[in-house]
Amino acid sequence: MNKKLFTYKKSGVNIDAADNFVNFISSVSSKKKGKKKFSNIGSFGSISGIPNNVKQPKIVACTDGVGTKIEIANTLNKYDTIGIDLVAMSVNDLIVQGAKPLLFLDYISTNKINLTILKSIIKGIVMGCNQSGCELVGGETAEMPDTYEKGKFDIAGFAVGVVSANKILSKNKIKINDLVLAVPSSGLHSNGYSLVRYLLKQQKINIKKNKFLKTELIKPTKIYVKEVLKLINGNLINGCANITGGGLVDNIKRIIPDNLVAEINLNKVKTSKIFKWLNKKGISDKEMLRTFNCGVGFCLIISPKKYEKVKKYFTKEFKPYVIGKISRGKNQVKLNGSIDWI
Repeated sequence: MNKKLFTYKKSGVNIDAADNFVNFISSVSSKKKGKKKFSNIGSFGSISGIPNNVKQPKIVACTDGVGTKIEIANTLNKYDTIGIDLVAMSVNDLIVQGAKPLLFLDYISTNKINLTILKSIIKGIVMGCNQSGCELVGGETAEMPDTYEKGKFDIAGFAVGVVSANKILSKNKIKINDLVLAVPSSGLHSNGYSLVRYLLKQQKINIKKNKFLKTELIKPTKIYVKEVLKLINGNLINGCANITGGGLVDNIKRIIPDNLVAEINLNKVKTSKIFKWLNKKGISDKEMLRTFNCGVGFCLIISPKKYEKVKKYFTKEFKPYVIGKISRGKNQVKLNGSIDWI
């Protein structure tokens, strides 16, 4: 038997390409203010310190992906924003508990390494890390022929943050008469894309030929880290929620104490054009609310007297506004009225 016939490369795994990609990650993620950062990349594990100004530090960890938004990126052959999405989906969860993101790791699994695509994704991840003030400290790239179809891949992200014990945003900080504020989303973020793609397929809509959809469906998820951490440091919020899969009800419910209820007035929700388009195309109000953020990417729960101060921390595009209040009750979230989709 000719043993030269059998190589890892012939089986579909190219170690040299993977090594070249690791070298690229190290180089692109080091270009920040002239300083060498992310020096752990390429080692077996990453070593990071806990900031010495954090009293009684508690570690918070999150993981997430971007779902089938990847298929939109494949259709449009545009991969420079889903890396931002990947970071956003984890760090926006970290801050809900008051944690400052410290480090981020990624996992990319693919049928075959395509350096052009992977480099574009990594540039987005680095951008997302810069926006959220954390470091890309490592990750894993796996070439998996047969597991994935030709041209297919998946990405996952893992974020670790730290919070002082006395800064943790727990349910017991939320009080009766607190306001519920909506912070606008940048669009769909990274949820509901299986439903969006099903609608597009059923109605035979080609997003490549639709300028509006071509722009909206690939918009990166807004990262709320810098604004929310400033609010936490200023003791300006009592709670917050990242509005992802499950919409307003399922996500706000996770932070409301059992003896209180968040009364949400849907008439006050300012939705954007992409959600109006989806509703008009046949997705019911009920399905919209349980699947998408509907224009509310993040919620803040604050004391009424702090409202004017809180608004100052956001740009005009993402200025928070009141959509409800906290009352005594048992059904943790109560929806009133309806969203104006017109």
